[in-house]
Amino acid sequence: MAFYQQQPFYNPRIPFTGQIQGGLQDGKSIVISGRVLPGANRFHVNLQCGTHSGADIALHFNPRYDSPVCVVHNTLQNGSWGSEERKHESPFKQGQTFTLQILVQQDKYMISTNGRHFMDYRHRIPYSQVNAITVGGMVELNSIAFQNPAPFVPAQTSFPSYMAPQPVYQPQYAVPPACGFPAYPSAPNYTIPYKTVINGGLHAGKNIVINGVVNPSANRIAFNLCYRSGIALHYNPRFDERLVVRNTNQMEQWGPEERSGGLPFQRGQPFQVTISCNPHHYNVFVNGQQAHTYKHRYTQLSNIDILEITGDLQLTSVQA
Repeated sequence: MAFYQQQPFYNPRIPFTGQIQGGLQDGKSIVISGRVLPGANRFHVNLQCGTHSGADIALHFNPRYDSPVCVVHNTLQNGSWGSEERKHESPFKQGQTFTLQILVQQDKYMISTNGRHFMDYRHRIPYSQVNAITVGGMVELNSIAFQNPAPFVPAQTSFPSYMAPQPVYQPQYAVPPACGFPAYPSAPNYTIPYKTVINGGLHAGKNIVINGVVNPSANRIAFNLCYRSGIALHYNPRFDERLVVRNTNQMEQWGPEERSGGLPFQRGQPFQVTISCNPHHYNVFVNGQQAHTYKHRYTQLSNIDILEITGDLQLTSVQA
């Protein structure tokens, strides 16, 4: 079954209420990117059964920074709150940017924070009744994006004419791979250098998740988001210099390098890189922690449709 792809909400004002066109389906995900305000005491994201005041709330996601620091999950039904499910940690820091992803499953919501699985919340209200999202509290948002269940298509992939076909692994699942969730079984053997198509190109709310292991004697590795004639984001961990270089190549010319922020990778150690595309910048998370922010220099996001990975590493999974 094909579902209409709803356009993201960009820079919505808080408090915000918006409709989820077509409601929720098994495998649909919602990706919210923004920033917790400095000194915030709490904020919330609600999946609701209607936009009116007093609507049932199927999922209440509520980070709290007043004592004790925790995230409260709950459901409001017929005007009454149910029993709280609390997790006594804060995945988002005050004053810092974040990415929250909610993946709908048949029996639960899977919640991922900054590219790392945070918790599951079992349905108390059928997800088919949910048709709205609200956000309130001490937070500002870049975007709220929606990713529909991926249709099953044959494994053969159509590559752009400017990229020579080569054997790559293109996972096809009834439920799309989503940021921060466990890798699927039977992971393929990825060869380096590695290239794959980003289906539909980039857009605000799109996440790319890369899992692998740095070689013990690694010198350099690189993650490139490419378009027809250049590299929109060159993310280049350098172990010989103990830093990560970020840059853009346009018309065969490199721009000025960004080199601040240290090196959040270790030789011989596994890693997870999540590149989260926002309207004006990329957030890069390494092992669940935000490592770098990079402002778009090439802004035609939908033209960025190739992921390239090179260097001294082994790959275990790629979700593009």
